Amino acid sequence: MDKVKVSIKKHRDAWYAGLFLGPSILILGMFVFYPMLKTAYMSLFLTNNFGETSVFVGLKNYITLLKSPSYLASLSATVVYVIGVMVLTIVLGLLLAVVANQKLRGIGIFRTLFSSTMGVSVSVTAIFWLFVFNPSTGLLTQMATLLHLPQLNWMTDPNLAMISIIISTVWMHLGFTFLILFGALQAVPQALYDAANIEGASKTYQLFKITIPMISPTLFFVGIVTLIDAFKSFGLIDLMTAGGPNNATNLLVYRIYRDAFLNGNYDQASTEAIILTVIIAVMTLIQFKVLEKRVNY
Repeated sequence: MDKVKVSIKKHRDAWYAGLFLGPSILILGMFVFYPMLKTAYMSLFLTNNFGETSVFVGLKNYITLLKSPSYLASLSATVVYVIGVMVLTIVLGLLLAVVANQKLRGIGIFRTLFSSTMGVSVSVTAIFWLFVFNPSTGLLTQMATLLHLPQLNWMTDPNLAMISIIISTVWMHLGFTFLILFGALQAVPQALYDAANIEGASKTYQLFKITIPMISPTLFFVGIVTLIDAFKSFGLIDLMTAGGPNNATNLLVYRIYRDAFLNGNYDQASTEAIILTVIIAVMTLIQFKVLEKRVNY
């Protein structure tokens, strides 16, 4: 009799689980899993301008793409962009969090300012930085004129355009990174700093021997999130440079968008999407394997 009751309870629990999880699984299947499988399927075929598959070519799309100089240039630009965004966002976010964690008069105002970029949309960020980098009326141009310095073509020079995009992206994501790291710093026991001060330890020593080890799990989380977000960047590229000048900022996600929705090369875009997915997965796995060993829980 008890076995029958246990069996009925298991079936009832399974029914409830299916009832509550079913809608989420259905939505994920429709908008995540199916598009993912469809993209992998299309990458193995040639397609027409409507995305309909025609000839099976296997891995030929991948081989052709990996031999393409333009794709390798986009991949190289993406690597530079991701490294620049990751390093600057984490370093600046940590420094701002350390400053905001000090017990200073009026520090609450600076905490609010540091985190304010969280509420700024991609379009507003693009408009703001386009004004700053404008070659004729931009803020940087006016400052250069005032100080009698040479004027730089931020948005038309290939090297400076990448720097401009990196600066804009870091500014937009800095508020989130700062807020997460600041919350982690608030949980570090003050007694550790008091003991270090008694021993005469410098602020730099405390930063590298106390602060960073104590918040290493949060730094690990921020590193993973920043890496994935940087690889998926699209909005600022589209609004500020459209991949230019001379494809200098034609990053992988924007290249996928152009190939699929502007040029109608759905097979190539699908191949690029799968390669990007593999790159993100491999980089994330490397971070887990390498950095997780240095995380103190």
